[in-house]
Amino acid sequence: MKSLEEMIAAAQSAAQTIQTQMEQAQTVLDTIEVEGAAGGGIVRIRATAKGRILGVSIDDSLMDVSEKQMLEDLVAAAINDCRAKADTASNAEMAKLTQGLPIPPGFKMPFS
Repeated sequence: MKSLEEMIAAAQSAAQTIQTQMEQAQTVLDTIEVEGAAGGGIVRIRATAKGRILGVSIDDSLMDVSEKQMLEDLVAAAINDCRAKADTASNAEMAKLTQGLPIPPGFKMPFS
């Protein structure tokens, strides 16, 4: 039977390993790119799976002052679409990391 000190040391080692894996996963998430679109693709947003916006593309046909409100709405919609795709990519990447770990259903891992 293991001593209490050995069990604590093993738990600390496992925690450090998980922390290292989480940090590596966060780095990977910042390299995965997703693209959100709105208005049939006339507004596009590129971001990382971590949510960092990389670029915005707006079709020239929207560059009319009278279309300002629609353009603003489409940019917001494209950002939301991109954020949803980033969340999906992030969840898939984190699922790879946590596969096989005894994590209770519904438990949310911390993200930075």
